Formats: sequence, C-alpha cells, structure tokens
Amino acid sequence: MTLPKNLEVARKAKLQPLNEIAAEIGIGEHLLEPYGEGVAKIKLDAIEELSGRPKARYVVVSAITPTPLGEGKTTTTVGLGQAFKHIGKTATVAVRQASMGPVFGIKGGAAGGGYSQVVPMEDLNLHLTGDIHAVTEAHNQLAAMIDNHLYQGNVLGLDPHSITWRRVMDVNDRALRHIVAGLGASTDGVPRQTGFDITAASEAMAILALSTSLFDMRSRFGRIVIGTDADGNPVTAEDLKAAGVMTVIMKEAIKPNLMQTLENTPALVHAGPFGNIATGNSSIVADLIGIRGGDFLITEAGFGADMGAERFFNIKCRYSGLEPDAAVLVATVRALKAHSGRYEVKAGRPLPEEMQKENPDDVYAGSANLKKQIENIRRHGVSPVVAINAFPTDYESEYDVIRQVAEEMGARVAVCNHFSEGGAGAVELAEAVAEAAEEPSSFQFLYPDSASLREKIEVIATKVYGAKDVEYNPQAARMLDSYENSGFGGLPLCIAKTHLSISSDPSLKGAPTGWTLPVREVRASVGAGFVYPVCGEMRTMPGLSASPAAEGIDIDENGEIVGLF
Repeated sequence: MTLPKNLEVARKAKLQPLNEIAAEIGIGEHLLEPYGEGVAKIKLDAIEELSGRPKARYVVVSAITPTPLGEGKTTTTVGLGQAFKHIGKTATVAVRQASMGPVFGIKGGAAGGGYSQVVPMEDLNLHLTGDIHAVTEAHNQLAAMIDNHLYQGNVLGLDPHSITWRRVMDVNDRALRHIVAGLGASTDGVPRQTGFDITAASEAMAILALSTSLFDMRSRFGRIVIGTDADGNPVTAEDLKAAGVMTVIMKEAIKPNLMQTLENTPALVHAGPFGNIATGNSSIVADLIGIRGGDFLITEAGFGADMGAERFFNIKCRYSGLEPDAAVLVATVRALKAHSGRYEVKAGRPLPEEMQKENPDDVYAGSANLKKQIENIRRHGVSPVVAINAFPTDYESEYDVIRQVAEEMGARVAVCNHFSEGGAGAVELAEAVAEAAEEPSSFQFLYPDSASLREKIEVIATKVYGAKDVEYNPQAARMLDSYENSGFGGLPLCIAKTHLSISSDPSLKGAPTGWTLPVREVRASVGAGFVYPVCGEMRTMPGLSASPAAEGIDIDENGEIVGLF
C-alpha cells in the first residue's frame, strides 16, 4: 500500500476549534492567545489555574540508538496520544518545536508522520509563533552587548579570548562556523575570532526549555556565563546588564503553543533544544500545564535513551519536580539490523538492498543495543514498554526476535502501525503503557547533586554508556577544577556526544564495552543549569547536503506550499 505524503495527509485533517481542544484539558478561552486558526499561545496563568486538577500519568517516549534516519519517536508520541482515545482514555502530547535549519536540510520536520501528525503541519515546521526567532534575537542581543562592552572600554576586564558566547541563526550554514568579527575601521568594533551556532544549540533555547516561569527565566538569563575576567572570575549576562532585555524579548516565547493531532488530541509544542549538547526535550512549562490535562501526558525525549531520556530523568525532572510513570522505547527492525554492524545507513540514501530482506539473525545480532537501553530506563526506576515501529519492509519473524528479547528483559512490547493507521494502529501500545503506568513508581536520579562533576561524568559513562573508564585531557581537567571552584559543581550533567552510538564513537554499534570515554573539553551552561563535557567532535552549526530539502520546497499556482515532506 502506497501512503500519501505527510503534507497531503495533514491538509485533509478536520481540525476542531482550538477553544474546544483547550477545553478538553481544562483550559478556558481567557487563557488562550490565538495565532490564526490552528495555533494558540497558552498564558502561564494556566499552571496555577489547573493546579487543583488531578495529575496525569507521565510518560516519556525515547528510543534505541537511532540510525541517521531516525526511528519515529515523534510519530510514536503522536500515535500513542491518539490511541488512548481508542481505549477510553484522555491524553495530551508534548513535543519540541521544529528548527528550520534541519527542515530545509536533510532531517525533515518535527510534526510526526503519516496518520500520526500534529497539525497544521506547515505551521509547526515553518516559524510557528516565532519562538525560535525570539531565541535568536535574545541570544544575539547578548552577543552584541558583549562586543559593545569591549568597544566601550571593557570596564569589567573581560578577557576577549575567554568569551564563549557566539552568535546564532536558524539556518544550516557551515561557512559561519568560524568567523572574525569587528573587521574594518576602528569604529567597527574590536576584532576577535568567533562564529555562529544554530539557534537550537543556544543556551537561551535550553533556558526556554528548562524555565518554570517568566521570572525563573529572568534569573537563568542573569546567570549565563559568557567568559571570564583576567583573574578567571566568571562574567555573566547580569554583569553586562543584558538579562532584562533578553527576558523582554522572550516574554511571549515562554508561553507554550497549543495545537492538535490529526485525531484532535491536544498537542503542546514548545522549545527545541539541541539533542547533542542540550536536553533534547520540550519545555517544562508545557509539561506543567499538560500534567493536569487528563489521564496521560506523553512527552518525547530526543535520540536514544542514553541521550534524551537520561537528560529527561536527570535534568528536566530535577527542575520540574515531575516524576515519570512509564517510558516508551521505540525500536525498529532497520535500526537493530544496523546495530549488527553489517550495514551502513546514511541519511538521504535508500536502505541497503540486503538490509530489506527477511533476516531475524541480523535483528538478534543488533539486539544488544535494545537490551542496554531497556536497562538504562530501568536504572532510573521506570517501567519500559518497547514500541516496535512497523515498516512495510519488516517481517513477522523479525518482530518475534524483538518480542523475545524485550520479554526476556522484563519489558512489555507492542507492534505499532500508527504511521499507516493513526491511533487505531497503536492501541496495543496504549494498553501496555497504561498497564506499565499503574505499577508502583520507584523513580530515582542517577546521581545526587552533591556528587562532584567527575563523579557524575563517571557514573553516566560507566552505568549508562557502558564505558570502562573516563579519560580527561588537560584542558578538560582544568575546566572541571575551575567550575568546581566557581560553585558550579552542584549542577547536573549533559554529556555532549554522538547520538549514533551509545559510546562516543559513532562507528561503534550495538552496546560496546571495554572502551574509554574521552572528555576533550568541558563547558558550562550555568543559566540553563547544567555542565556539559564534550566527547568527540560536536557540530553546533550543521551544514547543508549536496541536495538539501530546500531545493524541492516551493509555492504552487494556488499559493500552496509544495515539497514539504
């Protein structure tokens, strides 16, 4: 069966008025700020107004280590949210907002797919309510004030070589990774080397995702460390008197966006922090609203369980105060075959022909990754449910292998066809998640706040990644000591590494052991509230491929968008 393209499916959606969608989760019209017909902002007053309602069961959707194609976490999140209606339950989904760089590059959108999408799909993937642009503006306002401070005499004694605050934009543009600013006449500023990151990698984006209120966001902006003075003391955005204006720019952006799925399930779309160097999760304020919206709140965590889910548990839940009741682990036949080490999967290219043939032995050979990710979920005291995201190229014998492995690990398992069937195709998953969420909760963080930064790094490396040891280069060791001395040792960790392996080496598939995690540098997002060791090469400004998606996107004779997925 050939399914229509995502955009064709989305355009046939029968949308309900947003005031009716809002009413389903207890939100009155006085709390809505409409942005056209398909999107509305929710005022943060909703958090207090809904506080007397019962809490929903809190479910996080994660995955095994993905291929470069992704394994369908957003689609599964949406499909699961729709499926609860089919079993007589109410649900709200919470997902990240799309960054237009990847949309116009190679990754595609963030609305889900097939018959499990958030709609209007074009709005979600293109600008939405301008939140990402507000993040860009707030971030670059601080950057401008840093360079102006240097030009105006540098009364704070800021060391130009210590400045870590680069500029951002929501475009994939590798030519801007390294630049020299301030060239020209003496009135054009102080020349120094800097660069651009993509907006999703901005600490301002991470702050948007982790703030619990407008004034919490204001405090976090003030704590941003942009560099040091000559004596090594931190210089902050508050020192530069920039935190206030950043908050003003972001005043509207902190309000979550209300949308709906193809089957009219309420959807909260808000924030889009990078999955490699930040949390890879949607916002806390969206969850604080959605947690009072019905029987279940389903939220998504980026990349594999060693990445987004680990950060969800140890960073997002730390700051939100919410505790998950169950976790969904999305697995695909193609990803498990890739983890056998016998195939190479590349984004933008068809799957290898041999990989599409029936071969349960290949699936079993890659199952070490599934086992490890189940273990990573359980390590936090949360019940896992394996969701087999079905593809037309799969075989029942291959599903049998996944079922066997999951059940041997004590995890529930369900085959899902939500891409082709919508909520009806994820009923088995919804029933399994409902059962798992009823189990007594024993949620726990992986490490205490009081542990040293090195202790936190080592427990994540050995317990979650399966490393034998951790190796720090001299620069990383110095930075760890500096951050401890500056009082940042109590912050949680967000280890920046590849998403294509549980290890720090993207070529290592499955669940490698006996390797050493190399920490080459350590940075601090003090405003966001985490320290991030960098392991391997991390690109914070993506580039475009030889044939980016942007080449096929246009407007037709009727003024309609074409070529968008």
